[in-house]
Amino acid sequence: MNVLSLIGRSSELFSKDIENQSVFIENIISKSSFLVIGGAGSIGQAVTKEIFKRDPKLLHVVDISENNMVELVREIRSTSGYGSGDFRTFAIDCGSIEFEALMHNEGPYDYVFNLSALKHVRSEKDPYTLMRMITVNIFNTVNTLRLAKELGTSKYFCVSTDKAANPVNMMGASKRIMEMFLMKESLDQEISMARFANVAFSDGSLLHGFNQRYNKKQPFSAPNDVRRYFLTPQESGELCLLSGILGNNRDIFFPKLSEKLHLIKFSEIATHYLKEKGYKPYECESEDEARDRAEELIASKLWPCYFFKSDTTGEKDFEEFFTDTEILDMERFETIGVIPNQPEYNEAKLDEFMNGMNELKEKGIWNKEDIVKLYFSLLPEFSHKETGKYLDQRM
Repeated sequence: MNVLSLIGRSSELFSKDIENQSVFIENIISKSSFLVIGGAGSIGQAVTKEIFKRDPKLLHVVDISENNMVELVREIRSTSGYGSGDFRTFAIDCGSIEFEALMHNEGPYDYVFNLSALKHVRSEKDPYTLMRMITVNIFNTVNTLRLAKELGTSKYFCVSTDKAANPVNMMGASKRIMEMFLMKESLDQEISMARFANVAFSDGSLLHGFNQRYNKKQPFSAPNDVRRYFLTPQESGELCLLSGILGNNRDIFFPKLSEKLHLIKFSEIATHYLKEKGYKPYECESEDEARDRAEELIASKLWPCYFFKSDTTGEKDFEEFFTDTEILDMERFETIGVIPNQPEYNEAKLDEFMNGMNELKEKGIWNKEDIVKLYFSLLPEFSHKETGKYLDQRM
């Protein structure tokens, strides 16, 4: 499967900057120790592979998904083989006492890369998932950073998202709030971040769902009015690596827009995908028609597709990597823009948010309205789009 052609591109985004910085990056990695948190997710695996193939002195990977971790190790052994350094994986939660023990007993690590996140707009649907998302995206980040700082880590990298720029959904807003907390922590710990768009065929994504639907001979379902930017998994790993190694304190890296990176509809990618597999998309009028006629159509080399206008909560009309108020450095790299930040934050409001979340946790009785209210206390400009419809209500 040619991922680049499916997302409407013919060349990789960051190859020039990777090539320009290759000697420096390889020198740093070869003599450094790394901890990758959330290393078995799609972006985490990409980052782990980028570090491993440059033969680090030590590379430890943490993730709660034991099965994905096993596949990561098998893939590395089947492609890159065995490096000269210490490479180990640990199936533990970064918010656990076991993680703290790992940090104290196996560290210190020169570089900590945090790729753990609840990333889907799907997380909008209930207060329990939202509370878990806030724990993972904000509080686990702060806690792991403080632990890394205590143990003498040189650099802490955390992945953000394009959805943190002028957020309209709870996930994007959680990452924006995370960025605000990291600005405070940056006073005595070097940090950097990256914002980027959808990673094509990442676990749980709609494009990953195309693989699942195809293998199970089920209909495709996708919006025909939503345009998104896409990176390949390798590009996501490269951008994170460049930010983690080369970023100055508080820098946020993002892909420069160019003729190589353009918006594309999900329905277009579905069409490209099916044509590559030898099928012609057949547009159905409803989910029921797509389900009912699946066997008949597929037997005729037609694939049932239901393309629809998006109306679910949290969908942004367009994607952006930065806001009008952020200062940009577009000269440092050929293919990457940088947002160099000052340590600006409102400590009282950050404390208010943290205390409010802790009070909700202690109550154990949560509703979405209370959580949204706490978001607004930090992000008065938050343009939350509530439609009452969620992705779990889609095929």
